[in-house]
Amino acid sequence: MPMQKIPKCPLCGKPEAAQHTPFCSQGCRDRDLLKWLDEGYRIPGPPADPAADPDAE
Repeated sequence: MPMQKIPKCPLCGKPEAAQHTPFCSQGCRDRDLLKWLDEGYRIPGPPADPAADPDAE
């Protein structure tokens, strides 16, 4: 019978905690949120043209 893999926190690699899935703690959840809010996650590609975006102000 194969062993079941324990999911790991995507930030620090510790085993994830059920109450903070997929993270191991509230601290890692908060760090991930701050990275999203600070635009730390980006998709590679050419720069967006703000003039082509109808929602841009």
